[in-house]
Amino acid sequence: MLFQEILGLLHIKKHLAASADSGRIPHAQLFVGPEGSGTLPMAIAYAQYVICGNQNGENLGENTTCNLKFDSISHPDLHCAFPVANSDKVKSHAVSDHYMQEWRQFIKEQPYGNLFDWYRLIGIEKKQGQIGVDEAMDIVKKLSLKSYEGGYKVMLIWMADKMNIAAANKLLKLIEEPPNKTIFILIAEDEEQLLQTIRSRCQILHFPPLSEEAIADGLVMKGLNRAEALRVAHEANGNFNKAVDLMNRDSEDLVFEKWFVQWVRSAFKAKGNKAAIHELILWSEELAATGRETQKKFLHYCIAVIRQALLINFNARELAFMQIHVEGFELEKFAPFVHENNILDITHELENAVYHVERNGNSKIIFTDLSIKLTRLLHKKAA
Repeated sequence: MLFQEILGLLHIKKHLAASADSGRIPHAQLFVGPEGSGTLPMAIAYAQYVICGNQNGENLGENTTCNLKFDSISHPDLHCAFPVANSDKVKSHAVSDHYMQEWRQFIKEQPYGNLFDWYRLIGIEKKQGQIGVDEAMDIVKKLSLKSYEGGYKVMLIWMADKMNIAAANKLLKLIEEPPNKTIFILIAEDEEQLLQTIRSRCQILHFPPLSEEAIADGLVMKGLNRAEALRVAHEANGNFNKAVDLMNRDSEDLVFEKWFVQWVRSAFKAKGNKAAIHELILWSEELAATGRETQKKFLHYCIAVIRQALLINFNARELAFMQIHVEGFELEKFAPFVHENNILDITHELENAVYHVERNGNSKIIFTDLSIKLTRLLHKKAA
């Protein structure tokens, strides 16, 4: 994967290329960016640039073999670690090496994909993956070996914010003082989830959401006409992964929309109608039957919709990018029910639910409690 194949982010490409060309390569870097911003493909392109000695983002003739190995993500000096969990394929002590075939497929087909896409690919969408101490021991072992080609070794840790404390503590010394010509590239969406001691040992590079033009260019290359590509790019809000899903009508957001609308309609029926509580309980049970990662992703989706509704209510429509595709539901009509008197409470309850889901709380209780609380909050009057 070359720099020229990555959408947008010219300033980051120039920075990384200049640091490699001058030989001033930090031994540990943390790439932080929102979903779909290109942190993973950029990290792979940077590793290829460093290991293969490419210049200006182009393949050099003498490095053809090296570049071919990177094209198939099989270069022996590129090591990858990512969140995993036990599955039908791996019964215990799952580590990244058990899923390398799926990892190569993921990078080839969905380089901008998110954690949920990855979990779905390896069949653990109903579990919460992590980078555990077994993985940390594997990393220590791999980096104790010499470089295969005598140059740099790169350890790429994707979704490093899913690293548990035991693994982070085990890697602390290695990240601080890695072997000669060893580079750590950690990738995270939420740097606050990483231990401060890990963050302090890394040079942090923040990735912005992609521009609408960059996303539209990527969609046009996938066969979409320019006008439709720009419309989808606006709705994707800087997330190329979401843009591709919307283009293919395969976005999990389309399912989340139905759940959200179902809850809102049940909530409005519930006012003065005790029988409607039964609908809220059925809604809670439907969500409780899904996996924890799906539940967390849905709750974050709800937070995004609520914020969009507030923007519309406060006449900042140009800042609202989201669309609801469910027939008969308009965000503009829902917006007046989200206002200064309930926005903080609604957001707090949704974030609280995420917290309890992450800690393996009983899903039926969490969502039943949430649905009743949010129903009351929606009926609060504006000031």
